[in-house]
Amino acid sequence: MPANSTIFTEPLTTEAFAPFGQIIQTEQAEHYPINLGMTERYHDLARIELAGDAARPLISIFRGRPYALPLDLLMMERHPLGSQAFFPLSSHPWLVIVAQDNRGEPTRLRAFRPSPGQGVNIAINVWHGVLTPLEKTSDFLVVDRGGEGNNLEEHHFERPWTIVAA
Repeated sequence: MPANSTIFTEPLTTEAFAPFGQIIQTEQAEHYPINLGMTERYHDLARIELAGDAARPLISIFRGRPYALPLDLLMMERHPLGSQAFFPLSSHPWLVIVAQDNRGEPTRLRAFRPSPGQGVNIAINVWHGVLTPLEKTSDFLVVDRGGEGNNLEEHHFERPWTIVAA
């Protein structure tokens, strides 16, 4: 990797994020009324993937301390046995950092800026950065995999990537 590689943030769109997973949002989502018409159900917004022995879904809340831009990205991780969904519980800004795989190492990194009301489901075995709230401590509803087996692989970069606002 060249020294001082820079990644510019970009808006989170369905098309741009498709190689890495799904966007979780109500905009343009299938929906229908339930509970005597008092509730609108936005249905099947992401594909939760679970693999391995005794796999089960987990629901957690992650509270992330804020990062500042420019950000030196030192490492990425992936989960070979399950997808990982993040949905913000506030409208504070945050980033989704993802990468393609090249022989077991992250490559072609991208940093997306979700709009308020957008979450993501990162597909199984996709390289991604750590939870990256900006400006304020933020809570996220997280759906991922529990069960037996090692579901975490980390990659530490020899030289950090720098993420800057576009």
